[in-house]
Amino acid sequence: MSDANRTQDLNSDKRGVATAAQGAWLVGLLATMVVLLSLGKDTARTLLRYDRMAILDAGEYWRLATGHLVHGSFRHLALNLAGLAVLVSLFPRHYSVRNWLWIGAASVVAIDLGFVWNEPQLTWYVGLSGMLHGILAAGTIAWWRFESKALALGLTLVVVAKLAWEQVHGALPLSGDMTVIVASHLYGALGGMLAGGAIWFAQQRWPGNPRPL
Repeated sequence: MSDANRTQDLNSDKRGVATAAQGAWLVGLLATMVVLLSLGKDTARTLLRYDRMAILDAGEYWRLATGHLVHGSFRHLALNLAGLAVLVSLFPRHYSVRNWLWIGAASVVAIDLGFVWNEPQLTWYVGLSGMLHGILAAGTIAWWRFESKALALGLTLVVVAKLAWEQVHGALPLSGDMTVIVASHLYGALGGMLAGGAIWFAQQRWPGNPRPL
């Protein structure tokens, strides 16, 4: 291997370590936020949850964002944080922090639009799982770019099968007796997929800019 190649690999490794460290900081901030909000219990949940009437009739638009940060119970919170930890382990260096913020925002917007326009019967909603599915979808696209095609295909099949099962049969059995709004998983995954695809396109279109979005 030439000195130039060694230098390029070293710089790439350093960028990967820096990206992973920044991502860990972002995930820690998100986890801390949702844990702190959980301490508010019913008061915080009622004030911050997605509430269709409060949003459309009273103009409480902050609920479109905060509804994804509060949870119905400690078990609900624990499951979402466990899912977040799994995603961190799967996609530690695949996107910059800036891109992860785009992905998270796109997932939340897709969920909110889906709820407002296509789920009029849904009066309220809480939880991070919809956005987690957006992260999963974007991470799947990243695997097609950076990992082996066999791994990417396997993850794609798992994600598609899970979403399809939920749309036909409802939540997976491991959800227990919790009420799960599976539509949030589908909308979140669509938002994450679109964001991941847009980032891929932008980085192909402008390869000289490492963070075009």
